[in-house]
Amino acid sequence: MTSPAPPTAPVAAQYVVTFLKPEMLHIYRQITALRAFCPVVFCQKREHAEKFPFGEIVVLPKPRTHPLRRFVQKQLLGRPITIYASEARRIGAALEKSGAQLLHIYFGHIGVHLLPLLEICPLPVIVSFHGADAQIDLHKPAHLARTRRMLERATLLLVRSESLAERLVALGAAREKIRLHRTGIPLDEIRFTQRTAPADGAWRCVQACRLIEKKGLATSLRAFAEFAREFPGATFAIAGEGPQMQELRALTESLDIASRVSFPGFLPQEKLRALYAGAHFFLHPSELGSDGDQEGVPNAMLEAMAGGLPVVATNHGGIPEAVVDGISGLLTPERDAPALAQSLLALARDPTRYAAMSAAAAARVSTEFALATQTRALEAIYREALAR
Repeated sequence: MTSPAPPTAPVAAQYVVTFLKPEMLHIYRQITALRAFCPVVFCQKREHAEKFPFGEIVVLPKPRTHPLRRFVQKQLLGRPITIYASEARRIGAALEKSGAQLLHIYFGHIGVHLLPLLEICPLPVIVSFHGADAQIDLHKPAHLARTRRMLERATLLLVRSESLAERLVALGAAREKIRLHRTGIPLDEIRFTQRTAPADGAWRCVQACRLIEKKGLATSLRAFAEFAREFPGATFAIAGEGPQMQELRALTESLDIASRVSFPGFLPQEKLRALYAGAHFFLHPSELGSDGDQEGVPNAMLEAMAGGLPVVATNHGGIPEAVVDGISGLLTPERDAPALAQSLLALARDPTRYAAMSAAAAARVSTEFALATQTRALEAIYREALAR
């Protein structure tokens, strides 16, 4: 493990509402990888301390009147929930006490929540956007107005993909404030396995994600059903939890593939990597949700690629920035199950191309998404924010 930041390193405050939810492992990696800066976490609630140990944490809980605030601001006034001016002063005092020289806020909608703090904060403020946080309730005038004010007040805006940068510009963000900062993948923790076609045709497909609309899971199941007609020994594991669970189980029954599809639920990192290690394909046909929710660059997909899993996905959001179509994976149009099935079949029928795509997937992540590289990039962004 790399040594921590020296005591003389400048303090970079990291604001995460809940430190930390299990699905936010990538945030933990990013914060703990910092070396040129000393991170201090500010949060409203601490969770999973045994899973995410961290020394410097300042917990500033929501006020007891939060339910009333929520009712008044959200229900009566129809605007996003923001902290009180008194909370902003309290957080500001805590930042000063910590010696923080800059403030990094995760995520865009939390930047809006903290807008009263941004209005008075003397520190440079960086706000990270990861995907859905660039579109929450933005069809409502009050939400859009406060989001634009937050974009104006922030010193720099970080995005995981170029497509997300374009979305921020469309919202009114100044392009010169936007910096691309990729998800960092710890390559030293992920074992690359060169994939080869199974001699018995027992292809193992996997998808890992929240079971929600934008992940395109129904498209995955329909494509797999078509793929399995040619390869009856194929199986499909969908790891994750979410509101679509029962709907997806019912779809496996109607497609007559229930015996070949498993739902192992949310898996801890070691079990998820074991699932990847035994698989042949990673599916991720993301699509634009009915609520406008769009994918960034899926972390689960990047980890799968790092381990050598060829990806069959869609030309959606930030996915094409990670998957080079025809080289490190295959991309199809959104909601096109037949096209997705044909991509799977094309690779399964061409073992040489399939094996080459396995190596190319890992190489792509190593070049563009290595945690060490992205951490140094983040530190450079912090130095730029301080200079501004």
